[in-house]
Amino acid sequence: MRPDPLNPLFASAESLTGIGPRLIVLLRKALALPPGVTEPRVVDLLWHLPAGVIDRRAEPSVAEALPGTIATLKVRVLKHRGPPRGNTKAPYKVSTEDDTGRLDLVFFHAERRFIEAQLPEGEIRYVSGRVERYGDTLQMAHPDYIVAPERRGDLPMLEPVYGLTAGLSSKVLGKAMRQAATGVAVLNEWQEVDWLAQRAWPSFNEALRRLHTPTDAADISAAAPPRQRLAYDELLAGQLALGLVRQGARQRPGRSTVGDGRIRTRIKAALPFSLTNSQISALVEIEADMAATTRMQRLLQGDVGSGKTLVALMAMAIAVEAGGQAALMAPTEVLARQHAETILPICAAAGLRVGLLTGREKGRSRAAVLTRLVEGEIDILVGTHALFQPDVVYRDLAFVVIDEQHRFGVHQRMALQAKGGTEGVNVLAMTATPIPRTLLMTHYGDLDVSRLTEKPAGRKPITTTLVSTERIAEVIEGLKRALGQGAQIYWVCPLIETSDVSDLAAAEERAAHLAQTFGDKVGLIHGAMAGPAKDKVMEAFSTDELKILVATTVIEVGVNVPNASIMVIEHAEQFGLAQLHQLRGRVGRGSRQSFCILLWRGPLGEAARARLEMMRDTEDGFLIAEKDLELRGGGEVMGARQSGAPEFRVAEVPGFEELLAAARDDARLVLNADPNLTSPRGEALRALLYLFEQDEAVRLFRAA
Repeated sequence: MRPDPLNPLFASAESLTGIGPRLIVLLRKALALPPGVTEPRVVDLLWHLPAGVIDRRAEPSVAEALPGTIATLKVRVLKHRGPPRGNTKAPYKVSTEDDTGRLDLVFFHAERRFIEAQLPEGEIRYVSGRVERYGDTLQMAHPDYIVAPERRGDLPMLEPVYGLTAGLSSKVLGKAMRQAATGVAVLNEWQEVDWLAQRAWPSFNEALRRLHTPTDAADISAAAPPRQRLAYDELLAGQLALGLVRQGARQRPGRSTVGDGRIRTRIKAALPFSLTNSQISALVEIEADMAATTRMQRLLQGDVGSGKTLVALMAMAIAVEAGGQAALMAPTEVLARQHAETILPICAAAGLRVGLLTGREKGRSRAAVLTRLVEGEIDILVGTHALFQPDVVYRDLAFVVIDEQHRFGVHQRMALQAKGGTEGVNVLAMTATPIPRTLLMTHYGDLDVSRLTEKPAGRKPITTTLVSTERIAEVIEGLKRALGQGAQIYWVCPLIETSDVSDLAAAEERAAHLAQTFGDKVGLIHGAMAGPAKDKVMEAFSTDELKILVATTVIEVGVNVPNASIMVIEHAEQFGLAQLHQLRGRVGRGSRQSFCILLWRGPLGEAARARLEMMRDTEDGFLIAEKDLELRGGGEVMGARQSGAPEFRVAEVPGFEELLAAARDDARLVLNADPNLTSPRGEALRALLYLFEQDEAVRLFRAA
């Protein structure tokens, strides 16, 4: 149950004075609501932090007011002067003065009654806005604030600047923000007092107040104590949640799966190469996890071409040796079929029976696969999300491999695990996306991690060059020479067809253009094609019938054609580092020297130039991942947004990595000493988990 003092924060924003149905619609557009939340709540306002501040503290006399500056002036209203009858373009003016001079307040398209009510003649008013000079007269067009002396406190002298949407004024939003920030109940402190003193951080309530009702312009800075305090709160909540999840997984009984090695011996004998040291180490860790009586939760991360699929196959073989079945789930049909084709020859040599199940299998073929599965005639089932549909029943599912696991949500992972019955299933998640250390800590803290850091023997480095699109004719001439030497080529474009709003090269147009030179040796594949049509094109390219494959990023993951040795990426400046790295990994898989040509069109922005230069200078996926994090920020991992993973609402601040490391250590110490959070600080930390909505994550994972 959520602690009572937090309930007002999770009430609808309509619970605030002045917020009605119309404003709720606008707030829904302006606020970054978390997944699953459709109606803005008070807490969503609190996490909508200011990006700047307007300083209204200057209170000169009219004579001292500097044109071009924001000022707050105390004036007496003299006279209203409407525009001449029939002249709708002329402004409505209100003359005001103080003891030193005169100031005209100017309004365009004004509602006379409204202005007369706000500025009664003869009354004193405070007006705040930008002062300008018009001829010999000082004026202020559409003052931001007009308040009577008795309501002087309604005028914010330091006004936070928030992200808005059409129809939502900063004045209305600011008023709601101040109301939300000052209405938060005082909560028991969840941070260590010494830690707060050391960093000179305020209390939680004080941090919110200083951000939304600042008394110093520096308070809203991301490096200032209020924001740093809230960032650390969010990071600590995330690390605690992951720690609890991990703790729960380790306590959950699992299925001890121990093989006798007979199938693995046959697999090794069928391989034309030896396992790398990284693969051997990863398999030792996986084998130990599978043998344990608690449920395995491990992430296998390895760069493109590091041999993850073989490690997964060896692990699945352990499950089959122990009398169970295994499943390998991929995010796309192309990748699922690629996996099946890759492992089939080795499985045949080792006596493993493989089945394939994607959304394309229908009718009798699907029924046949399901029958063989439930009768135990399939040892390893490869497929897409079709693997966890209700009618898919396994005789004895013992082990699951989830490839490119960040493309699946937590619910999908749990649904497949549930196919293993009451004992649960050992799970190995895989990703070809090298993950920076900070993101491993924030997004994958519930998983043990194995890394493959070597590439199989015989892999040659890929030569990467940057070429302007102005030299595309030279590139095509170079491809003619390469084709004469037996090479095959990928040509990747960012769009399927030309759109009215973009002049980027389209895959269909590029294929037609290349066909003028290379004839029927050019094929085209993109995501909008039907499955069988894709398969036909890929088969033709795999068998060397096609020499050039023009594609969209549908080939980013999983396609394996060892003879392809040249990758051309058109408009490479439009791609993220992750995509560029994954696409380049489609070549360099055979014995030929491979090349990647990054075609760019200027002018290049600073970030785009940094991406391209990084690709030219290194093939190390882990270095590239760190650079990608630096360029993109932590909300995305290498360009693929994490399904079911936390997105930060306040934690993106200077010193993020230092704060994250401290939060991880703090969470570990807390859970070691107080695993159920029953101490006074533990109780306070429970409120923190609810505040940052980590309670759902903990509940979800514990139910897995």
